[in-house]
This record gives sequence, structure tokens and C-alpha cells, in this order.
Amino acid sequence: MLFALNGLFGCQVAAINDGVGTVKDFLFDVQNWKLRWMVVDTGRWLPGRKVLIHPSAIVPLELPPKPALPMVSMGQTLTVLVRLTKQQIEASPEEGEDEPVTRHMQQRLYEYYGLDPLWGGLSFGADAIAPRPSRQPHPAEVAEGVAAGPPGDPRLGSVADVKGYAVHATDGDLGHVESVLTDDVKWDVRYFVIATRNWLPGKLVELATFAVTGVDWVERRVNVNVTRDQVRSAPDFDPVAMADEVMQEQLHRHFGWPGFAA
Repeated sequence: MLFALNGLFGCQVAAINDGVGTVKDFLFDVQNWKLRWMVVDTGRWLPGRKVLIHPSAIVPLELPPKPALPMVSMGQTLTVLVRLTKQQIEASPEEGEDEPVTRHMQQRLYEYYGLDPLWGGLSFGADAIAPRPSRQPHPAEVAEGVAAGPPGDPRLGSVADVKGYAVHATDGDLGHVESVLTDDVKWDVRYFVIATRNWLPGKLVELATFAVTGVDWVERRVNVNVTRDQVRSAPDFDPVAMADEVMQEQLHRHFGWPGFAA
């Protein structure tokens, strides 16, 4: 089932034998849109540490009945269960809370947990791979110089950070990112929900990652290859019907995206 990752922020995270904290953020790969890590705020249990849990360890969510879906509000009563013990998490490789998430740090976690960095498939099938966005320099690269390389993995994007990013169509501004939709099986970014209230008051629309041509970390902008007219005539985003494949097919047909179109 599709749901908004933002709606899990503040939810309790429970290991097999005890609680470990709350959901702080999710990190995704901007090259293939896979979710890479859930960032956990452990409170006073492991102060000063950055705790990352791979999505493959998350138990499928028991989402409440429609329309009470975890969308954009904080601190839902939902608990995110993980297939790890509290002791495993505590003994995982340590990184400072303010340290950037580097490729080396991720490799240490992959090795510790015995994870496959290439885990998972694509939501829309092998013949519908989302295009890799052209990457603008990360702020760290601007500060340190591109040749020196950024301190963090430049492929990683933050769901918490991308909320509010401006969205730019081929012929003008569309609005901003309101939320990020995924599912709890393949754990990849499926859609961005775009609020157009500064242009089309009251309208929300889903844009699949197929539409994204680049993420500009410096300008805080997502560039998409759709027009304002296409967005104006697109089906409105309906959080109750967003898991309906008929609605998704209608959306994909409208924009000419692969995945559901025949």
C-alpha cells in the first residue's frame, strides 16, 4: 500500500525486544529512488549517535483503515517494527549524530548486518526503470570544491529536507514538494505530492519519479519534464484513493509514464 513517508516522522520504532526511539527521517538514493536508510532518533538511549536502519529490516506496516492513513501529520500512533534486537542496534558501527552519511559508513553497516547494497526491485517492473536525474552539486561540494568531493554520499537525499523544495516544470514553476510516497514492500520513492497552491490554489498532484530530471541541492529545487498544462489537467491527488491501481493507471496514462499503461 502507498503511504507518505512524512507521516511516519515521530512514530515509535520498536526492535524485537524493546523500543529504540522514533522515526526522524528517511534517506533515498537519487539515482534509482530506492530508500536506503531510516534515521532513528534514539533519545537518551544512545545520545550523540546517528542510528540508521535498513528498510529491509522493517516489518510490513499495519496501516490503519482508510482514510486514516499516515500522511503528513507528526507522531502517528503507528509503531514501526524492525527485525533486529536492541543489542544488535547498539553494537552496530558508531557514527556521530552530526556526521554526514558517507559511502564508507554505509559499507560498514552493510557488512555488519550482512545486507545486500543492491537489494530490492523496481515498483513498475524491470522494463520501466526511472531515469537517473542529472545531479547538481551538493552544498558540501560547493563549499569544499567538487574536486575534493563531498563529506557525505552525494547520491543520498533526505525526505525531511526535500519537503518544501520548489518544483520547476519545463515551462515554469509548479509549486513545492508536500510529501513523498512509498510502499512498505519495495521501499522505493514512487511519487512526489506537489502542492500548487501559489499557482492553482487547493490543487495537489502526484508526480512519479519518471518525471524527475534533476534535483538541485543548492537551489532546493526539483526539476520535472512535465508542463504546467499537464499538471493543470491531471487528476487531483486523493489520499484515500492513492492505493487504487485504477487511479494510478489513469495518472500514468495522463502523463505518458510507463508502469501501468498498456
